[in-house]
Amino acid sequence: MDSGDIILGLDSGTSVVKAVAFDLEGTQLACASVRNRYYRSEGGAAQQSMSQTWQDAVTAIRKLGERVDNLAARVVAVAVTAQGDGSWLVGANNQPVGDAWIWLDARAAPTVEKLNQHPLAAERFRATGTGLNTCQQGSQLAHMDHFYPELLANSEVALHCKDWLYLNLTGIRATDPSEASFTFGNFRHQRYDDQVIATLGLEQHRHLLPEIIEGTETTHPLTAEAAQATGLRAGTPICLGYVDMAMTALGAGVHTGEANTACSIVGSTGVHLRSVTIDEVWLNPAQTGYVIPLPWPGYVTQVQTNMASTLNLDWLLNLASDLLNSFGCEIDHARLVGHIDRWLNAAKPGSLLYHPYISIAGERGPFVNAEARASFTGLSYTHNFGDLVRAVIEGIGFAARDCYQAMGSLPGEIRLTGGAVRSQPLRQILSACIGAPVRISQRDEAGAAGAAMMAAVAIGAYPSMESCVKTWVMPLLDAPEAPASELMQRYNQLFPTYQQLRNDLPAAWHALKQF
Repeated sequence: MDSGDIILGLDSGTSVVKAVAFDLEGTQLACASVRNRYYRSEGGAAQQSMSQTWQDAVTAIRKLGERVDNLAARVVAVAVTAQGDGSWLVGANNQPVGDAWIWLDARAAPTVEKLNQHPLAAERFRATGTGLNTCQQGSQLAHMDHFYPELLANSEVALHCKDWLYLNLTGIRATDPSEASFTFGNFRHQRYDDQVIATLGLEQHRHLLPEIIEGTETTHPLTAEAAQATGLRAGTPICLGYVDMAMTALGAGVHTGEANTACSIVGSTGVHLRSVTIDEVWLNPAQTGYVIPLPWPGYVTQVQTNMASTLNLDWLLNLASDLLNSFGCEIDHARLVGHIDRWLNAAKPGSLLYHPYISIAGERGPFVNAEARASFTGLSYTHNFGDLVRAVIEGIGFAARDCYQAMGSLPGEIRLTGGAVRSQPLRQILSACIGAPVRISQRDEAGAAGAAMMAAVAIGAYPSMESCVKTWVMPLLDAPEAPASELMQRYNQLFPTYQQLRNDLPAAWHALKQF
């Protein structure tokens, strides 16, 4: 290959930090990864070392350089995306002010409850299109202001994870239109909104909000210091991508020109996105979900997110693994995962109901309740482990349908991404639960690809996101898989009961929390 033929996508997720090389036609050439690390502590805290996150990104890029010949000379741009929400505070000399509060941090729950009682809470929601939850930087900063004021006093800028990496790569303090508008702004103009900031009680900390830049139009050069650390060439253009949810959906096909399409990211958390024009946004009466801009003029994604998706399955499989291992049967997680399809095929559909709220942070979509907890309903002596596995997957499907209904109506087609969707029985369950055909993308690293597509437009390799999607996304979409009619009928019968139970359970969650 000629020199100058690679875009490097950097995606720093909750589980893994990945550096991915793509050619200019969107073919993935190589990928290198480093395991991400965060820790939990009392009170619902979930934090991550900012300096370690940067070092992990450096290590991932260095590892990619070992797998791609002459990487530094071939990279024409680097694009950055990362886990969303959270608070990554930076002080003097661009140094971290302690460890980051990541999106899993639940400490802001009482502050969210208080802010939702604000007289202008409805106006804040109308502007951002986003319901408050404990994940978000706005909630976390408001909580810090009351309970950890020294953190804000020592800060000069409040960033998100990708912004922190961008700062280390370029020396520029900035954020993107997606996280800026759904946290502190207005999705219609994608800038900060003074009333939103005031409603959060953060007027005195407005100086912490960084400049907003559009990555398809503006890049900054890699600094000499970052070049020495990563092994890339100083001056390489760096593109600040949007939040990972939007980038993954873009790379997986949430917006390819057809009407009424959607994308579900079935990972540790479940993210459900619909691409609509700004004028088509429907704000639900419960004031939940997100509106996240796309790097495509005039379009945004309406989003509802389940705090836990495949985390529910991980929990169940870990129970089995721990039990077997305690009796000397060495069964690892991967072996149990390999058995999932057999359990799904053997179990009777819809014999149990499962509400997949396994996260200790509760739920954020399509309702917000930090006390929400998972549960099985309908257990009898005849049920076995395979029935539990199927009920968990069906619960994930019902939770996805719950989210899509909270956006106004069910989509006509869903593009699926995430490791779990490689399972055909799982796709069949999701399709029937939601009542729509599904298509999977053969794109392995959709988040890094979405960010790399922005960089491709920024450097002029493509004139627009539309032209880039035609080359990078559409050829990788498999044929639609229609839902099985009998299975869909069974799930249509069960879904109202699923919703009714979900509405009745909060009293039990609250009572259990008292002990």
